[in-house]
Amino acid sequence: MREFQIEKIDAPGVLDVKQILSVWEASVRETHDFLTEENILSIRPLVELALPHVELFAARNARGNIEAFMGVRDKKIEMLFLAPGARGKGMGARFIAYAVHTLGAKFVDVNEQNGQAAGFYEHMGFETFDRSEKDEQGNPFPILRMRLKNEKD
Repeated sequence: MREFQIEKIDAPGVLDVKQILSVWEASVRETHDFLTEENILSIRPLVELALPHVELFAARNARGNIEAFMGVRDKKIEMLFLAPGARGKGMGARFIAYAVHTLGAKFVDVNEQNGQAAGFYEHMGFETFDRSEKDEQGNPFPILRMRLKNEKD
C-alpha cells in the first residue's frame, strides 16, 4: 500500500477536471459495487456537469496530484470521493469537519447500498431523516437523506 501524504487542500480549477473525474471513477469502482459498468459510464458526465455548481476542494499529494475532493452547495455536501489509496487515513473526516465547521454544511445524501459511506456519515454525526427509492436520475438506487443530528430542515 502506498503512503498517503497530503501536501495541501485547495480549490481545483478547470484544468483539474480530468484528475477529479479519475478520482471519482476509481472511488466509485471500489465502493459502489451495486453499479454496473453502464451505470458508471452514464453517471460520469453528470458528475462533470455538476462540478461547476458546487464549491470544490481538492486534497493534493506532494506531486500535486488530486487524491480526494469534496463539493458543497447550499449547506449540503454534494460529493466526497477519495482515491482508493486515500481511504481510511482521515482525509474524509478532515473534509467533513471543514464542511461542517467552516462552510456550515448540515446535509448529505448517500446511496443506501453503499453501507460503508452511510456508516461513515453516521460516525461523523449525521442521521437519516428521509429515504427515496430512486436516485435523482430515476434509477433504482435508494438514497438516504442525512442531516447533522439535532438539526432541523
